[in-house]
Amino acid sequence: MNKVKNTITILTSLLTIGFASAQDTMVDETVVDTSQVADVAMVPDSINTFKKIKIDGVAAVVGEYLILESDIDKTLIDLRNQGVSEEDVSRCGLLGKLMEDRLYAHQAVQDSILVSDDEVNATSDGQIEQLVSKVGSIEKVLAFYKKPDEASFREELYKINKLRLLSDRMKQKIVSEIEITPEEVRQFFNKIPEDQRPVFGAELEIAQIVKKPEAPEEEKQKVIDRLNRIREDVLERGSSFSIKAILNSEDPGSKQNGGLYKINKKSGFVKEFKDAAFSMQEGQVSEPFETEFGFHILTVDKILGQDREVRHILMVPKVPESSLDEAKKELDSIRESIISSKFTFGQAALNFSDQKETKFDGGQLRNPADYSSRFELTSMDPTFYNQIRNLKDNEISQPILEEDPRSGTSYKIMKITNRYDEHVADFSKDYLKIQELALSQKQIDTMTKWMKEHIDETYVSVNASNRDCSFENKWVKE
Repeated sequence: MNKVKNTITILTSLLTIGFASAQDTMVDETVVDTSQVADVAMVPDSINTFKKIKIDGVAAVVGEYLILESDIDKTLIDLRNQGVSEEDVSRCGLLGKLMEDRLYAHQAVQDSILVSDDEVNATSDGQIEQLVSKVGSIEKVLAFYKKPDEASFREELYKINKLRLLSDRMKQKIVSEIEITPEEVRQFFNKIPEDQRPVFGAELEIAQIVKKPEAPEEEKQKVIDRLNRIREDVLERGSSFSIKAILNSEDPGSKQNGGLYKINKKSGFVKEFKDAAFSMQEGQVSEPFETEFGFHILTVDKILGQDREVRHILMVPKVPESSLDEAKKELDSIRESIISSKFTFGQAALNFSDQKETKFDGGQLRNPADYSSRFELTSMDPTFYNQIRNLKDNEISQPILEEDPRSGTSYKIMKITNRYDEHVADFSKDYLKIQELALSQKQIDTMTKWMKEHIDETYVSVNASNRDCSFENKWVKE
């Protein structure tokens, strides 16, 4: 049982706040002993109409949400079980975080921000699938969470995920339209004292040449047939597209959310994907179509003005070992030709690389965080770092096998084209990084202002035993 407990604790950090707060309930669903609530006279009339039944002590009320004392205790225990230091988390700090989440969720409801049941259930399905795959059975999961059956477990998950998704959507709405001008970036940088300016770690610029062998036609047809069967199940038998995505999709970016993406015509999706998304009406399911990542089917959940909420299922045809061996041999030959100066790395990338995003730029990789050409060593993906850590400047790597769950299997050769030592931030050289810091600060300032304004206009009550907490926000009203 300890092994199961440890495994689940590690896997479910996203549920820590949730399940520790599994008893966190909306006021209109709970009978409350109002003597447990600070300043009972300030509690909305709707609370005072309930029968006084002794329940767990109420730590705080935010809008229509209760936070129980046991919610905080259980969450602290879960965090400590995960190895979080006593110094890094406090009861008061955690209560403040729980109250923030509930204020965001409360305001999301007021602003008519919608989270569909399908989306919430798809999130729960993905979490359950992940837990079961790690510990072996749903019975072990239920035993750990002390739930009598799967239905009650799903009911708890639904409440947790609904609140979390509402909170996330509200936060996204608050910062979604925040932009920053070059002048604001300059002012932000100039306000930082010279001796306090950030130090950026060592950075590399990296180029690569990729050979991605094509799957044979029979493998492609197998994938198309599978997608057609799923499409038929959805259209003719009423199966849930989101559950089918969780069970079958090979897209790690959307699989756990039932294949869900919110896109518009400016989103960075490949043309074929956007063409399918914007040629369909709500509820339609596309025929299988191909992109550079594999084969998809797609459905439109909602049309929201210029935006669309879509779900897709991605399947990648399998490439045989013989084709991979041929790709490796070809890269060996390309590498030797570069070393012998038959052509440059950039010329080879343009003429031979199968990666459209980099081949026209000499194979130069772009950092997805800011789309610059630089990668900071300390923040590199560990797998990526291991591929280049022993490369000397201008050395070309041996062919490296790349197994991407979205785009399939390929081989690549890599080269470090520039190296930048650790340095104090320079406005001209590090503009993109400084812009990112300035935008983050502006977003934080906006969120702080939003929080203050909405605490003032929302019903909030903190139990007397928690009023001495040093909250970051002014939760205790005079």
